[in-house]
Amino acid sequence: MNLIFDELIDSYLATNVGTVSNFLSTALSAHLVDNINVLYAGDLLLHAGTGNNKLVNHDKLIRSDKIYWLDRLHNNIYENAFFDLMDSFVIHLNQSCYAGITGYEFHYTLYEKGSFYKRHLDNFKQNGTRAFSMIMYLNAEVCGGALRIYQGDGSCDISPNAGKSVFFKSNQLEHEVLITHLPRMSITGWLKIGA
Repeated sequence: MNLIFDELIDSYLATNVGTVSNFLSTALSAHLVDNINVLYAGDLLLHAGTGNNKLVNHDKLIRSDKIYWLDRLHNNIYENAFFDLMDSFVIHLNQSCYAGITGYEFHYTLYEKGSFYKRHLDNFKQNGTRAFSMIMYLNAEVCGGALRIYQGDGSCDISPNAGKSVFFKSNQLEHEVLITHLPRMSITGWLKIGA
């Protein structure tokens, strides 16, 4: 995995947006999709908001995805396999780049057909602990919902292909999720400092 980790880090250092294929194995991606489908069928995915717990805003004209927070306490074998992978990545990132990551938080994300998330930064004004944003895509089929990242006067679109991971500074790059054509699934989260 270190070669994949290095490819993600190197592409981040070169362009401010790291991307790599096969960060998640095909098998793990499929199991995580199954988890999302079970949660969706049980109506356990929550409408996402903006802001933190104290100042959350559920404006569906800004953000219309649904989420479910991952936690080792769920004792789900596939969530724990994901956390084991992230633990390895954080160790590698801290050792190779002195990043100082002390924690992380991740949730399942489901964009139903027609959903989107308007342009934003992944950083709270009153809490700067989010250092890096990470998205791991799970869809095997083309679903629309590209990630558009803004840099300078331009932007780039990243297609949400299964196994692909995207990595960038949370407080530097504005981004949005374009309208989805089919359900779009991912794990989204943040590597944190001082957490």
